[in-house]
Amino acid sequence: MTTHSIMILPGDGIGPEIMVQVRRIMMWVEKTHKVTFAVSEGLIGGCSYEENGVPLTDETLATARMSDAIIMGCVGGPRWDGKTDYDKRPEAGLLRLRKELDLFANLRPAICFDALADASSLKRELVSGLDILFVRELAGGVYFGEPRGIENLPGGGRVGINTQRYTDAEIIRIARVAFEMARKRSGRVHSAEKANVMEAGLLWREEVTKLHAAEYSDVKLEHILADNCAMQLVKAPKQFDVILTDNLFGDILSDAAAMLTGSLGMLPSASLGDDGPGLYEPVHGSAPDIAGQGIANPIAAILSFAMALRYSLDMGSAADQIEAAVADVLARGLRTGDLMSEGMQLVNTADMGNGILSALEN
Repeated sequence: MTTHSIMILPGDGIGPEIMVQVRRIMMWVEKTHKVTFAVSEGLIGGCSYEENGVPLTDETLATARMSDAIIMGCVGGPRWDGKTDYDKRPEAGLLRLRKELDLFANLRPAICFDALADASSLKRELVSGLDILFVRELAGGVYFGEPRGIENLPGGGRVGINTQRYTDAEIIRIARVAFEMARKRSGRVHSAEKANVMEAGLLWREEVTKLHAAEYSDVKLEHILADNCAMQLVKAPKQFDVILTDNLFGDILSDAAAMLTGSLGMLPSASLGDDGPGLYEPVHGSAPDIAGQGIANPIAAILSFAMALRYSLDMGSAADQIEAAVADVLARGLRTGDLMSEGMQLVNTADMGNGILSALEN
């Protein structure tokens, strides 16, 4: 029997309650696929700060590094906003985890399940059948570039500084991921940047163009300015297959695409490196306004676990089953509050987990 080591980091807000449902799905996979998950659990984000004085401890990082996959909930909340040192805010724990493990490739699928086409903010005909994969560079760019900080100006006042910085090597390795993914899909890549006003964007365009010509001429490549990409996502989103972009623009564009699918609560993500474990987490935040009420949507977290099965654990068939079970539950009309519409059945977090398990077992 195969054993995989899994680290679970529930985090803050609704993280712990949606992770309960992920654990239930993990148990089903163990039972039906002759596999054992050796699970360890740790703290990250605000809860780690409260317990340990830092948002991610060296011990937790070490355990994560030795795992086959890391499944995370979410971090942050108003409890810590502006009330902790900037380098100890909950989000700093997640950023450190990504940076230390060199998780440079963030995969964010935006898929509109047919049962949710009417829940989108756009017309059904614009989103029905939507299947976009965002490939976002995750370890560089403006979130990590130096110099950065807030400084006092000599004549009074202050200035905030962030640096958008990319090397050719960083661009090439993330572009290669996008082209490889496109080869397994519809063979189309849109590379989004701001080459018209940013030198980092110009370098991005030049390096992506060179790699495409040298190794991936079988894939169709189109360059698009990031602001135009945002407009096209709400105008004609089905024109996209794979969208390649940097850290900042990828963060913004993939969140905008979330509403095309019906809810931010539907979007999973994977963060991958060349070696070591992948990090899998829902795109949504910690939702502190509903935390502890048992009404959060667990689907994005469950689909994130399915991505872990596919990309880190070589269990694609189990991932297919989970994704099919989610589609079945939605087709039967089960909806958490974020997805609720007239004629559907309102369910809580545990009931949605029950429905997905029932679909898997049947």
